[in-house]
Amino acid sequence: MIRADHRPLYLQVIDRLKEDIERNVYEEGEKLPSEFELSKLLGVSRATLREALRLLEEEGVVIRRHGVGTFVHSKPLFSAGIEELDSVTDMIVKAKMNPGTIFLSSAVQDATEEDKRKFANDQLTEIMEIERVRTADDSPVVYCLDRIPNELVKHHSIHETKSIFRFLEDIGRTITYAITYVEPIGYHEHVSDILECEPGASLLLLKQMHYDQAEQPVLYSLNYFRADKFKFHVVRKRN
Repeated sequence: MIRADHRPLYLQVIDRLKEDIERNVYEEGEKLPSEFELSKLLGVSRATLREALRLLEEEGVVIRRHGVGTFVHSKPLFSAGIEELDSVTDMIVKAKMNPGTIFLSSAVQDATEEDKRKFANDQLTEIMEIERVRTADDSPVVYCLDRIPNELVKHHSIHETKSIFRFLEDIGRTITYAITYVEPIGYHEHVSDILECEPGASLLLLKQMHYDQAEQPVLYSLNYFRADKFKFHVVRKRN
């Protein structure tokens, strides 16, 4: 039961739920009681409880899944600045976990007009598309779909490398920066199952074009991160 003080009730509810989570009354991934049960337990109205849960969701403390309930959000295993251009391998290593790769497929495709535009090369004829799952301590955490001009890889076995960043560096095409678009997405009928996501769990999609030391585009990636495992932040500076 909430003990009234001078603060608004919803702030007291937030503090109480955070304390309960800290004390493992509600553990990571656990479903909270229903709004009816929780409001009765805390002695507050459902409107007050909903406002507290809304703010807790904004903080990333809980996650609400439509038609399922409210759950304690799992703390991310990986946290990185979106402005830091680390490979997935580097991110996993920094978290003191063992990176792994599961190759699902690779195929040479005719370059589309969109490929020619993205890679700024009207003479581009073939693209190698590589589908992989990146693992951390054998748990799937990132689904990667990479597209790279085939002329860069046709004389090499791309399956022998754990990191495409390392591979490109070894052939003299060091990636120096990327232009990234971030999209939060819900259930994905192909990717969510591969990454063994819980029902209702969300994904973070990073669409990235990577450029080498000569500012030439060399790698286009779609990386789907499990949102319960990865947290990205950005440092913003005033000019």
